[in-house]
Amino acid sequence: MDAIVNFIVQNSSYAPFMVFFLILLAGFNIPISIDVVMVLTAFLAATLIPESTPILYFSILFGTYFSAMICYWVGRKVGVKLLKFRYFSKLLPKERLEKVGKFYEKYGLLTLLIGRFIPFGVRNCIFMTTGMSKANFRKFIIRDALACSIWATICFFGFYRLGQNYDVLLSKVKTLNLFIFLAFGVTVIATIWYKKYRKKHHERGIKSTLDS
Repeated sequence: MDAIVNFIVQNSSYAPFMVFFLILLAGFNIPISIDVVMVLTAFLAATLIPESTPILYFSILFGTYFSAMICYWVGRKVGVKLLKFRYFSKLLPKERLEKVGKFYEKYGLLTLLIGRFIPFGVRNCIFMTTGMSKANFRKFIIRDALACSIWATICFFGFYRLGQNYDVLLSKVKTLNLFIFLAFGVTVIATIWYKKYRKKHHERGIKSTLDS
């Protein structure tokens, strides 16, 4: 993923087309993080190529919408067969598929809307499950049109705003990293001390038992 990010940055003039293509590939469950692509695209719009902001936004919007359709049909046509392969069985565990399927049957639009905001493969799990259950495709694309529009607009322009203020953000992140580092250090020291204390206390208990 790092190599892809670097390539897009170095060829930012072609970013809208590359972003759209990568997101479509993600619909086939190829391990491409749509969330990373989203953040990268918004930051490019805010910094390197602000004149391309509209087309970058629509490349994200339509890319993610069509990617969901691809994932739906992959699930509908070959979903069950794919689960025989180790990669897909790990990516889409049977238990998760069953839970998502029941949730979609019960809540429909809400499932798609919430799922859009959850990373780590949950989106594709929802889309594939919907296809595997042979849910009505027309209802699916109408519901997802709304869910996708809300998600893409909030995320793109949210990260776009952060990108415009990246200097301030960077300074805050550095401060936050310092606090995280200090907290981590204190936690490690406390854990080591506590383990030594327990060990010492345990040894004393054993010794007292033997002496008695």
